Amino acid sequence: MAKSQWSFKTAVELTAALKAKQVSAVELAQDAIGRIERHDGKINAICVRDFDRALEAARAADAAIARGENRPLLGIPLTVKESYNIAGLPTTWGFPAQKDFIAKEDALSVTRIKDAGAVILGKTNVPLGLGDWQSYNEIYGTTNNPFDLARTPGGSSGGSSAALAAGYGPLSIGSDIGGSLRAPAFHCGVYAHKPTFALVPNRGHTPPPLPPLPFNRDLAVIGPMARGAADLTLLLDVMAGPDPIEAGKAYRLELPKARHGALRNFRILVIDSDPVMPTGKDVRGSIETLATNLGKAGAIVTRQSPLLPDFAASSRLYMRLLMSLLGATFQPEVYDGAKAGAAQLTSDDVSLRAERLRGIALSHRDWLAADGGRTRLRAQWAELFRSFDAVICPVMPTAAFVQDQSPEQENRRVNIDGTDYSYTDQLAWPGIATLPGLPATAIPLGLNAQGLPLGVQIVGPFLEDRTPLTLAELIEREFGGFVPPPAFDD
Repeated sequence: MAKSQWSFKTAVELTAALKAKQVSAVELAQDAIGRIERHDGKINAICVRDFDRALEAARAADAAIARGENRPLLGIPLTVKESYNIAGLPTTWGFPAQKDFIAKEDALSVTRIKDAGAVILGKTNVPLGLGDWQSYNEIYGTTNNPFDLARTPGGSSGGSSAALAAGYGPLSIGSDIGGSLRAPAFHCGVYAHKPTFALVPNRGHTPPPLPPLPFNRDLAVIGPMARGAADLTLLLDVMAGPDPIEAGKAYRLELPKARHGALRNFRILVIDSDPVMPTGKDVRGSIETLATNLGKAGAIVTRQSPLLPDFAASSRLYMRLLMSLLGATFQPEVYDGAKAGAAQLTSDDVSLRAERLRGIALSHRDWLAADGGRTRLRAQWAELFRSFDAVICPVMPTAAFVQDQSPEQENRRVNIDGTDYSYTDQLAWPGIATLPGLPATAIPLGLNAQGLPLGVQIVGPFLEDRTPLTLAELIEREFGGFVPPPAFDD
């Protein structure tokens, strides 16, 4: 069965085709299901299939279209990260002890997506506890990158990025605390958007067996993934908005319009590397090409600014706050070991690894001090965005790396132009937007000489998600976007 003309279309394009009666929702679902059945034995992106209910939803969508209904995602096939609850399906977060946990109700975002008319094909694979830039676990095995099956698709939303790249529907949803939306998008050449913190309610994106209640999880967000930039806005608008059971909690419902509608009006700060976490020549080269093209298109492109917060200091702060959050769930013996290790650190050890260790053992007093530092950082970013509309910077330091499932992440290494660096220090680049809670849109920038995807993230002002999203659309329109993986472009 050959690739259909619809296999790599965007949701915007498919919506137009559905309205024009050029294709049916059932045909779109069947095409995506066929691709999963044909290709996923090699990629292993879809860990839970829900094809019967998907076809039922597609038939219902066709009937709704025939009645003249008009909903944002009506008839569009998509996938959902395994970490979201979907009633009747397992939610494990990769934990073997939770392999039999079945969700009783949908996550709020899943409910909204269904209400918008989407056709959910199934759930996508994740790493253990959503804690890696690879996507493997004992329950579902390893997800591979469609551009090179020996390499990572990214994590923790790696199943979703691989599914998008392989043509398993035009949309997916994921989550992000350490780049888990943006890194997989980068490694698989697709799009993702990390929303402003708390813009999208997280009820039902909950580790089992906890009840699906709203909770305040510092730094973490959920958001959309797609093969086209405009699709991110389409899906974000469905997901965003207050949780009705959180009475009295303030959310901003109407996001401001994008600052500009043309490339020539944007003021962009471009960062391509930093000593804290150097980037490879392929990454730097792709950013340089983009910066040159943006300049030719009339944008004001600046390469450095004293307004940019100190990257080393903010990276250290991010490591402390991130590990303070994650360490709260560590087993007692692990937590006690980390406390003992932190006590042995010397005051002059300001490595990112040392800050991660300190973070696990952080007292509430010290956490409040760190949180105060974050408040000052947000003020610095707000000042920067008076002079710039967006910051373009790396997502990860290299293209997709060969899978490494060695157990201790702190001992893994990533090779950058012949030099080994700490695997976990890669957190620094995603952290640039995560710590201050800023929106960031990951976009593809073509392939390197080895045929692996490259890309960048566009960081925007707080609650101005539409500015980086619009800039992503303009870049795609002017310079191109997603490229299908040759081995699965059939």
